[in-house]
Amino acid sequence: MIASIRSIATALPPTVLAQDGVRDLFGSQPELGRLGTRLVSAAFNASGIRTRHTVIGELGTAPGMAGADAPAEVDGEPVFYDRASGRILTPGTGARNDTYIREAPALLLGAARQAVDEAAGIEAADVTHVVTVSCTGFYAPGPDYQVVRGLGLSASTQRFHLGFMGCYGAFPALRMAAQFCAADPDAVVLVVCVELCSLHLHSSNDADTIVASSVFGDGAAAAVVTARPAPAGSTVLDLEAFETVLTPVGEDDMAWTIGDQGFDMILSSYVPKIIDEHITGALAPLWAQVPALQGVAPAEIAGWAIHPGGRSILDRVEDRLALAPAQLEASRSTLAEVGNMS
Repeated sequence: MIASIRSIATALPPTVLAQDGVRDLFGSQPELGRLGTRLVSAAFNASGIRTRHTVIGELGTAPGMAGADAPAEVDGEPVFYDRASGRILTPGTGARNDTYIREAPALLLGAARQAVDEAAGIEAADVTHVVTVSCTGFYAPGPDYQVVRGLGLSASTQRFHLGFMGCYGAFPALRMAAQFCAADPDAVVLVVCVELCSLHLHSSNDADTIVASSVFGDGAAAAVVTARPAPAGSTVLDLEAFETVLTPVGEDDMAWTIGDQGFDMILSSYVPKIIDEHITGALAPLWAQVPALQGVAPAEIAGWAIHPGGRSILDRVEDRLALAPAQLEASRSTLAEVGNMS
């Protein structure tokens, strides 16, 4: 039997950042030169994002942050943003990771619990495997352990954690889940992703850093995957086939490394062009695996779930595959409301 996604759930931190307010905050930092200031304005204005969420409550106190749940004040010494001076601060990697350790569990458990609750015909006691995904922080015992403990799952639940794989991480996690279900048709796999990207944002004149600051946000998502028969009337998403393709270029255009003041992002302006040049060829082997896709053009598929990595990425995919705007509505609305959550 084919494994299917039985439910999907998400969780967001309460602090909402208005994109215009974040733009003005980053654009006002004293270390920016004239070129840096222009780059901030251009990147934020072209992002296609209205709001993002963050676990950093301090940022919600900055001028122009219109989120209803933004705190008026934050207790204690400032770590990421000093309201008095208006400065974005530069805590070390350890301090950023401490915030990850403190804030990630509530989001990952919230998404995981909701996914199990909404999976038709599935109880927490049915979960046999947990796969967690994250690239924005580290700790052990880790997220996989916390999901088992937090949801009261069996101590025999098999646990796996995929770390530091970036925006791609959910796909190998779902592929693992499908393989577990192929090996054991009674398996129930809980996949949980949590990313706190805002922990690693900082002010800089560097173009890659500015682009990263303009798109990334925080959140968690979870899915229940199983090959068990679904109850009558329930809706599932079959995981019929997977395909991964390595492009011959791009290693120098997108990277994620650990620095002394947070994780450092390389995200060049060539990434959308690389996707544009290779997406048609990348889809070909996937099409070959699925008989129902033979002779079907991409434009004939009603809806596409494209990772909302940025507006220019979605624009390139839409143009190259000759899609109508409505076919990417889910991706564009996600980008607008929560940004790129990796």
